[in-house]
Amino acid sequence: MVPLIIIVVVLVVLVLILVGIYNGLVTKRNRVDEANSQIQVQLKRRHDLIPNLVNAVKGYMDFEKGVLTQVTEARAGAIAAGAQGPAAQAQAENVLTGALRSLFAVVENYPTLKANENVLALQEQLTTTENQISFARQHYNATVLEFNNSLQVFPNVLIAGPLGFAKREFFEAEPEAAEVPVVNLGS
Repeated sequence: MVPLIIIVVVLVVLVLILVGIYNGLVTKRNRVDEANSQIQVQLKRRHDLIPNLVNAVKGYMDFEKGVLTQVTEARAGAIAAGAQGPAAQAQAENVLTGALRSLFAVVENYPTLKANENVLALQEQLTTTENQISFARQHYNATVLEFNNSLQVFPNVLIAGPLGFAKREFFEAEPEAAEVPVVNLGS
């Protein structure tokens, strides 16, 4: 009778450990999904601001239609890439960031446009949104790191694969965004 009680206790303890591991993995997976949703919210805000900016500068930039077309196409590509996973989405967002940089560089060449209150307000909103996207990406990547680590540690590694838990991708920043800009005040 005593060996049977010991076996039952050991089985109950093992089941409780398995339930604890499973619940921990589900919680971490849900945190990754929530962190990804925060990125999506900020990217949607960015995508919604861009047509307003393009419309605000369109009248001033008769000779710069190519830049406006590039921004519009990059925005469409970024929206479409949203369903293709973090890697594809990050790449499309990096293209959009480059197009926006080109647009802002062109805006600098138009003094009346640079002084336009609507353009200035939209640029400020986009800058704020870019900062929020950066923070959301950092949070997402930290959450993915925690989740991926929990999949690879023992004994979780024995349970995660068979229960369908898979490693998640990081949201990679564009290479030039990681570089420190060079400021030359001497020329």
